[in-house]
Amino acid sequence: MPKYIYEYSDWPDFRWNYEALAQQLAAVRHRQGRFIGRMQALGFPLREEAVLKTLTEDVLKSSEIEGEILDKDQVRSSIARRLGMDAGALSPADRNVDGVVEMMLDATQRFKEPLTDERLFGWHGALFPTGRSGLSKIRVGAWRDAASGPMQVLSGPYGREKIHYEAPGADRIDHDMAAFLAWYNADDKLDPVIKAALAHLWFVTIHPFDDGNGRIARAIADMWLARSEHSPQRFYSMSAQIRVERNAYYDMLEATQKGELDVTQWLEWFLACLDRAFDGAEAILAHVFRKAAFWKQYVEAPLNKRQRDILNRLLDGFEGKLTSSKYAKIEKCSADTALRDINELVDRGILTKDEGGGRNTSYSLTEIKADDFASDI
Repeated sequence: MPKYIYEYSDWPDFRWNYEALAQQLAAVRHRQGRFIGRMQALGFPLREEAVLKTLTEDVLKSSEIEGEILDKDQVRSSIARRLGMDAGALSPADRNVDGVVEMMLDATQRFKEPLTDERLFGWHGALFPTGRSGLSKIRVGAWRDAASGPMQVLSGPYGREKIHYEAPGADRIDHDMAAFLAWYNADDKLDPVIKAALAHLWFVTIHPFDDGNGRIARAIADMWLARSEHSPQRFYSMSAQIRVERNAYYDMLEATQKGELDVTQWLEWFLACLDRAFDGAEAILAHVFRKAAFWKQYVEAPLNKRQRDILNRLLDGFEGKLTSSKYAKIEKCSADTALRDINELVDRGILTKDEGGGRNTSYSLTEIKADDFASDI
């Protein structure tokens, strides 16, 4: 009895129950179409802000799934810079952030182009610009080899690890990846959302790289989701939803990779996760309208560049509490200037003092009147 799905003689002849999936797939595709239609109907500034917010979440959460925490401002700046968006003051991004962004944008902006081994090598090189994963040196821009032993997914303390999965041997990667890429680029009339789900599973099962397989698998799936919508603009994030459901995601992958070639349950989970990703997109849309309503309300307010920047940071999800010392550090100004700027915003009713006070006085945005936009959400 094979232990892993790729050990079956008819691998990768995936099977699934069309009747069991038909209603769920139709409902997800209908919701996907309606949501994309709503977003396309938005004015350009709102649509651009929604895309920037979504892509930022996608890059951040895909990395978080693998335990890597990226700087949000750097990610947002890197995306805005590459898409030519006006996102206010842009933070410089290090090459690790730029690499993840480059991969994601290449997958979603150039979704019509074929997926090749050279393109995948480029993505992998962008993810690991130093040739290292953490402190470990890895093969970059090339399939893994047998030098470091079998590729295993482990958990638990050293010496008592639990093996969740062992990938195919390095000697078969060339053959397996050639078959995968031929299928991926073929016009086989499969529903593109189903193809996204199968591509994710197939690639991460082969596990062709020393590291980065999960992030690349999710980019590969996003590429087919973009094809399903015939649009490079991303308004929802599967990675953000998978991050929320990370334990269920890994459990489902493990169960599927240790199961048989009937992948109905994996497809059901993927479709359900995609449907829940639309719920997350509604929250992003609400944020975009809230921000637009704020600037409509204060369009005539005489604000300086520092004040506008800090307000945008608050609108985009400022971490922790805003204090005068944080303001001074972020805006690179004196403590007196920071306090003067803040007091002006309080006097205009834009900021309010939080309860408490003293040296640790903090400030929050006043409630935004979003009535003019509520009907659009």
